[in-house]
Amino acid sequence: MSDDDEKASLISIPKTELVSPGFSQPTASALRSDSSGIQRNNTSYGATTTNDLGTINSKFKKRIGQRCKSTKHVHSVPLTTHHGPNDPRSFISGDYESLNYDTIENDLVLQKEAKREYQRFSSVSFNRWFVCFLIGTLTACIASIVTIGIERLTEIKLDVVRTYMLKCLNKNVCSVLMPWVVWVGFNIMFCLVATVTVAFIEPVAGGSGIPEIKCYLNGVKIPRVVRIKTLLCKVTGIIAAVSGGLACGKEGPMVHSGAVVAAGVSQGRSTTLACDCKMFKDFRCDHVKRDFIACGAAAGVSAAFGAPIGGVLFALEEGASFWNQSLTWRIFFSSLVSSFTLNTILSAYKGSPGDLSNPGLANFGLFEISNYEWFELLIFILMGAFGGVVGALFNEVNIQLSLFRLRHITRGYAKVLEVLVVAVTTTAVGFCAMYFVEDCIYAQIRDNATELYNLQMQCDSGKYNSLATLFLQSPEQTVKNLLHAPIDNFSWKSLLTFSMIYYCMSVWTYGLAVPSGLFMPSLLTGAAYGRLLGVCLHMIAPTKVSDPGVYALIGAASFLGGVTRMTISLTVILMEATRNITFGLPIMITLVTARFVGNYFNEGLYDEHINLKQVPMLPWDPPVKSFRLTAGNIKSTPVKCFVAIESVGKIVEMLKDTTHNGFPVVYQVPVDPDVTHFGQFMGLITRDQLILLLMKKAYFDEDTMHQYGDVAADDFRDVYPRYPDIGKVAEDIPEAHLRMKMDLRQFINLSPYTCNESVSFSRIFNLFRSMGLRHLVIVNEDNKAVGMVTRKDLAKFRKWRKQGSSGVQQLGYVGLGAENYADDCCNY
Repeated sequence: MSDDDEKASLISIPKTELVSPGFSQPTASALRSDSSGIQRNNTSYGATTTNDLGTINSKFKKRIGQRCKSTKHVHSVPLTTHHGPNDPRSFISGDYESLNYDTIENDLVLQKEAKREYQRFSSVSFNRWFVCFLIGTLTACIASIVTIGIERLTEIKLDVVRTYMLKCLNKNVCSVLMPWVVWVGFNIMFCLVATVTVAFIEPVAGGSGIPEIKCYLNGVKIPRVVRIKTLLCKVTGIIAAVSGGLACGKEGPMVHSGAVVAAGVSQGRSTTLACDCKMFKDFRCDHVKRDFIACGAAAGVSAAFGAPIGGVLFALEEGASFWNQSLTWRIFFSSLVSSFTLNTILSAYKGSPGDLSNPGLANFGLFEISNYEWFELLIFILMGAFGGVVGALFNEVNIQLSLFRLRHITRGYAKVLEVLVVAVTTTAVGFCAMYFVEDCIYAQIRDNATELYNLQMQCDSGKYNSLATLFLQSPEQTVKNLLHAPIDNFSWKSLLTFSMIYYCMSVWTYGLAVPSGLFMPSLLTGAAYGRLLGVCLHMIAPTKVSDPGVYALIGAASFLGGVTRMTISLTVILMEATRNITFGLPIMITLVTARFVGNYFNEGLYDEHINLKQVPMLPWDPPVKSFRLTAGNIKSTPVKCFVAIESVGKIVEMLKDTTHNGFPVVYQVPVDPDVTHFGQFMGLITRDQLILLLMKKAYFDEDTMHQYGDVAADDFRDVYPRYPDIGKVAEDIPEAHLRMKMDLRQFINLSPYTCNESVSFSRIFNLFRSMGLRHLVIVNEDNKAVGMVTRKDLAKFRKWRKQGSSGVQQLGYVGLGAENYADDCCNY
C-alpha cells in the first residue's frame, strides 16, 4: 500500500462523502474515544474525573492505535467537492461574529447579584412582561402602517389602470397600449423607491429577513440586521415593492420588522439615534436580547396572519436555539398583543371599531367549507408530493439566479436596473395574458370572497375577464377569491395561465434588491394550481369531490411547504388564518409529504440562502458520521493566552495583532517551544471585556500600586453592544501606561465550559447548539489549555443531501482571518 493510500484509509465514512475544497482528511489521532468528559472548568460533567484522566487516557491511546490499524482495510470514499470549488456554498465567511449566549460568571457579577434585593428581581420580571407588551404593540402598529400604505397606493394605481382599460379597450378612445404604459409607469416609480432603499441605503433590508433572523437566533451576529435604519428601509421598501406589482408579499418582512422592534425596545435605547432612556439595563446582554428577538419574530408572524399560536410555533421551529417554559409564555403574550392591537387598528380604519374581524394582514376570510371524503386524503398526499417537486425546482432555479447575481450583478446601479427590468416584464406578461387569453364569465359573488372587478376588456356585454380579476387585485384579495369564489368564476385556462406566470415571476423576484416576502407568492401560486386541480376534478366527477376552494387551500399549503419545508408552524398558521380546524389533518399530511419529497432534491429556500451567504450556522443535529471526529481534530491552535496579572502593553499588542474574541487566562505561559500545552487553565476573558478595561484604565502601577481607574458591573452593559475598536482605544493610552499591570482575576469567567481532546464532535456540537456557546477551551488531563473550539470549527463540517444521497462536506474559509485559518488557527 502506498503512502497516499494509507493516508486515505485512516478515516472511513461508508456511503457518505467527506467533502473539502482544500483541506486534508482527518488524521488517526482524531478518532473517537469513549470519554464523556465535558467539563464546566474543573468540574467534570461526564463519567470521569480529573484524577482518573491520566489512567484512562493511556487506555484511549492504546484503543485508538488499534482502531487505526483496523481502519486501513476499510474502503474509504475519495474526497470530492459537493458544490464545486468556486461555489460560495463551499465556504464559510470569517466576516460574521458569533454571539455569546452563555452567561459570564466572574467575581464582579457575583458580588453585584449577591447585593441585589428581592424587590429588584420582581422589578426585572415585571419589566420583561412590559417589554413583551411593547414589542407586540409596536409590531402591530408597523404592520398597520404597511398594510394601509400598500392598500392606498395599490388602490390609486389600479383605479387609474382600470379607468384607462375601460376607455381604451371597451370604448376605443385611445391605444390599447396606453393602459400598459400607465401600469408600467406606476410600477417603475414604486419599484425604484423600493430598490434604492436596499441597493444604496441598507442592503441587509433586502429579502424577507427571515434567514437573517434565523441566523441571529442561532447565534450568528449579522451586521446591521436589527438597527432602526434597517427597519425604516424595510418598511418603506416593502410598501413600495408590493404596490409596484412585484411578485412578493409583506408577511415575511413583518418577521424581520418585529425582531428589529424587539431588539431596540428591549435595550431601552438606540445607538443609531444616540438616545438612551436609561431603562432595561438588565436586558443588555446577548442571551436576554435573543429571547426578546424571538418574541418579536413571533409577533411579526401573528400580525401577518392573525395567528398567535402559529407565531409561537414559528419561533420554535424556524428560529430559537434555546427554549423554556417562561419564554413560551412571553412569546405567546407578545403574539396575542400583536394580533389584538392590529385587529383593533384595522377595524377602526375600516369604520367598524367594535368589529374585531381583521386579526392579520393576510385575512383569508372564514373558511366555511368543512367536508371532504376519505379518498381525497390520497389526492392531498399526491398534491403534497407535487408541491415538494415544484418547490424543489423553485429553490434550485432561484439559487442559480442568486449565484448569477453574486457573480455579475454586484454594483448598485446594476441591482436597480434588474429590479426595473423585472417590474416591466411582470407588468408586460400580465397585460398580454389578460389581453390575449379570452376567458369571459358571468361574475358571481360568494360570501367571504372579495368583489370582482368589472373588467370587460374584449368580452361580450355582461361578461367579464376572469384572468384580469386575478392580476388586478392585491395578492391577499386574489388568494381570498381562489379560496371562496364559486366554481364557475375561474376556468382552467385562466388558472393554468396565472399559476405558470406567477410561479416564474416569483422565482425571479425573490432575491432582488428589494424587501420581499416569500409567503404570499407561494400561497398564491399554490392556491391557483390547487384550484385548477379542483376544477378539473369537478369536470370529471362533480358530485364526488370537494369544492375547488378546498383544493386551493391544500395547493397553497403544498407549494409553500415545498419551498420553505415548514410543517408544524405552517399547519397552525393556515388553520388560524382560515379559522377552520377541520382541515388540520389534510394540511399536516400535505406539508409532511411536501417536506420529505422536497428534501430528496435540496434544502428549504431559507437554508439555501443562508448557505449562499456563507453564514456559519449550526443546524439542529450534527452531521452524519461526525462521531468519528473529536475535539483534538477540530481544535484551533496555537492558543493566545494571558496570565492573571498581565501588562497593558501585551494586552494592547495582542488585541491589535489578532482578531480573536476569547482568550484563556492561565497561571503561567510556558516558554519552552516544544511544550504541547499553553499553561494551566484558570478562566476565560473576552475581547470586549479587555477593551472596556483599557477604556476605563483599570490597571495599576506595579511600583507604587496606584490604581488608575475602576470598573463596575454596569459599565459593561452601558457600552453593549457596540464596543469601540482597539485602535481608537489604544490611541488614548499614554505610552508610559503600557508598562502598567492589569489584574484580570475579578473579570475572567471562572466557570466556562471546557472539554478534553477525546470528546466527540457530536457531543461538542450539541453543547454549542443547546447552550449557545461562543468559545470552548480544550484541555488535557492536567487541565492545561491545548486548543480552542469555536462555532466556525463546527460549522465547517456540514451535511449535504441531494437526490437521495447524503454525506458530510468540509467547507473552506474566506474573509477575515482566512490566512490564519488555513494554518489551523481559527478566528476565535
